Amino acid sequence: MEAFLVPAGIVALGEMGDKTQLLALVLAATLRRPIPILLGILVATLANHAAAGALGGWVAALIGPQWLRWVIGASFLAMAVWMLIPDKLDDPQAGQRGRLGVFGTTVVAFFLAEMGDKTQIATVALAARYPDIVSVVMGTTLGMMLANAPAVLLGDRMAHKLSMTWVHAIAAAIFAVLGVATLMNVGQLF
Repeated sequence: MEAFLVPAGIVALGEMGDKTQLLALVLAATLRRPIPILLGILVATLANHAAAGALGGWVAALIGPQWLRWVIGASFLAMAVWMLIPDKLDDPQAGQRGRLGVFGTTVVAFFLAEMGDKTQIATVALAARYPDIVSVVMGTTLGMMLANAPAVLLGDRMAHKLSMTWVHAIAAAIFAVLGVATLMNVGQLF
């Protein structure tokens, strides 16, 4: 259960104010079709995080437990620092409809936006940390949906009511605690 809940919480917090959440706002404002947008986010996230989870599992098997602990600990600490850097939407035209329709546009835009993003890197690290990769991917996907569904459904009204600075600080603190606990080999804590 931990391999599901920890990733869900980390990604839900980490995604707040992220470029993909901003993309969700843009798609919702321009395409105005929440159900295909939400389904597109779900499909893109499952595909992206499944690949990231497989990579994390492969890395865990490749480098062995001692080196893995240091790599994961350092990765979590790097993620803590990265969380403190605000994201901006890279391509404001990403939400335009094009030939793919609302669902296809969302799948492509979200899949590409997640490449190398904090939540994808976090999924790799979490999948390396927890041996239950399916639970990790399901957790990170749930976290992504928890953060992006309100953005799609409530639009930019939500963005003005949350302090992204505090949300990012809380997520950074969680990553820092995970990093220190991993480096100190505190396996029973998480």
